[in-house]
Amino acid sequence: MAIDMQSTVKNLHPLEIRILLAYKGGDELSIERVEKELGFKSGNGNQALSWLSGKGLAAETSRRTEVFYELTGLGRTWKEQGSPEERIIELIRVKSGLRLPEIAATLKLDNKDVGSAFGSLSKLGILAMDGEKKVRMALPPEKLENGRPKEGPGAEHLALVRGLLEKSGAMSAIAEADLSAAEKGVMAGLAKKRGAVDAPFRQVDREIVIFGLTAEGQAAAAALKSVGLTGDEIGALTPEMLESGSWKGKSFRAYNVKVPPTRLSPGRSNPYAKFLEDVKDKLCSLGFEEFDGPLVETEFWNSDALFMPQFHSARDIHDVYRLTGPEYAGAIEEPWLSNVAAAHENGGGTGSRGWSYRFDREFTRRLILRSQGTVLSAKTLPGAKIPGKYFGIVRCFRYDRVDATHLSDFYQTEGIVLGEEVNLRTLLGMLEMFAREVAGASEVKYVPGYFPFTEPSVEVHIRHPVLGWFELGGSGIFRPEVTSSLGVTAPVAAWGIGIDRMALMALGLNDLRELFSYNIENVRLRRT
Repeated sequence: MAIDMQSTVKNLHPLEIRILLAYKGGDELSIERVEKELGFKSGNGNQALSWLSGKGLAAETSRRTEVFYELTGLGRTWKEQGSPEERIIELIRVKSGLRLPEIAATLKLDNKDVGSAFGSLSKLGILAMDGEKKVRMALPPEKLENGRPKEGPGAEHLALVRGLLEKSGAMSAIAEADLSAAEKGVMAGLAKKRGAVDAPFRQVDREIVIFGLTAEGQAAAAALKSVGLTGDEIGALTPEMLESGSWKGKSFRAYNVKVPPTRLSPGRSNPYAKFLEDVKDKLCSLGFEEFDGPLVETEFWNSDALFMPQFHSARDIHDVYRLTGPEYAGAIEEPWLSNVAAAHENGGGTGSRGWSYRFDREFTRRLILRSQGTVLSAKTLPGAKIPGKYFGIVRCFRYDRVDATHLSDFYQTEGIVLGEEVNLRTLLGMLEMFAREVAGASEVKYVPGYFPFTEPSVEVHIRHPVLGWFELGGSGIFRPEVTSSLGVTAPVAAWGIGIDRMALMALGLNDLRELFSYNIENVRLRRT
C-alpha cells in the first residue's frame, strides 16, 4: 500500500521523529535500546515503535528471549541493611567469639540464613569456627581493611554482591547480557526463577521484539531532514516559557485543527446519591429529624414490635435473610419485650385481644437483615417527642425476584409524625408531597391496604409513562398494639415508601437496576 509521505511526515509525533532521525535501515531497534539511547521515559519506546509500525515506517524483524534479574523485597532489605555475609563480618569484627544461634538472634536473621552465610564466608577463608563452635575472623589483621578482606577471593565476592545490589537500584532490571562472567557466577547463587521470596533477585525471562526501519521509514527520515524537523519542536507554551522567554527562537509543532479535543469528564455526584440527598434536604427543611440504625436487626424490632404475628401469613411479605453466625441476639430490652409479648398473646394493656397465641421469646431474638424501614420507626417511638416528626433513608433486604420494579436490596424512605392532631388527612398530605413533588408524578391514586401494624392503611400508586401504574409504598396510622406497647399514647402516622421507585420517575428511568449501573457512561449522562 502506497504511503502519502507528505501527510505522514506532517502528522508524526516527536517521539517517532526522533527514532527515524536517530537510526538507519538495518539497525535493530528494541524498546529497551530506544528508551536508553534516546532518553525516553518508560513506556515511550513501546508507544513510538507501535505507532511507526502501524504507519508502515517500521516493522518487526525478529523476537528473542533474554534473561533479566529483578530485585525482590529481600534484596531491597539487603541493599539497605547489608547482606547476611556483610552483617556477620561487621558483627564478628566488633564482637568475636559468638556462636551461630547468638549471631542469628543479634542480627534478627533466620538460623538457616546465618548458617548459609557462614558456610560461604568459611569457604572464602574469611571466618572460621573454633573447637567451642565460636566464630572468629580467619584472616590476620594486616589482610583486613575496616574489618573486611583487602584482596583475594573473599574481597572479590563481597564486592560483586554489593555491586549487583547497587546496580539493581539504578535500573528496574539487570540484563544478563550486561553482566560480566564473574557477576553471572555470583548471580547464579543469588537469583531464583520461581518462588523468589527467600532470594534477593528474581530471574525473569522476557521476550524482546526487534524492529527495523522499512524503506518507507527511511524515506520519511529523509523527508524530515529536508523540512528541518528534529522532534524537539515545542508542542505547548507554558506560563514558565512565556515568563522566561525560552520559547524564542524555537520551532513549534504544527497544529491540526481537525484533531478531536481531549474529552473532559468532570467529577460530580452520582445521580441517585444526589437524589437521595435532595430528599433528605426537603424533609429536614420541613422540620423532620433523621433517624438511622444497623442493617442487622432482631425479629423483635423488624416484625414483632410492629404487631406482626410470629407464625402468620402476614409475615410472608417479608421473606428475610437470616444470619448464620451469630444466629441470635443476646437479649431484648425491657419493658418493651414483655409489653409486645403481652400485646401478641392477649392484647396486654392496649385494649386489644391480641393474636391469641404463645409468644416465642427465643424466636424474637433471631438476627436477620432488616426487611423494612418501619423497624426504625418502631425503635424511635420509645424516645420520640410529641409532637414530633422523624424520617430515614433506609436500605432494606428481601428475598425477591429482580425485575424492572423489584430488587433484592433496596432503599425506603421511612417516617412517622406524632401528635394529638395527627390523622389520616395528615398522612395523605405527606403522600401527596412524595408522589408529586419528590417523584414528579402527575397521576396519583390511593388504594386501601392492609398491614398488621396500621389501621386505617393506605397504599399510594403512581403512573409511570412506560411501566404503568405501580405501588410506591404503604402507610397508615399505627395501631394501639404498636404505640401503647412502646410507651406512646398519641396518634402516629407512618409511611414506608420505595424511594428507588420514586427515583424512576424523577430521573426518567425505566428499570430500577439502572440506578445501580456499573456503566460509567450511563451514570455520566444521567442528570438529576
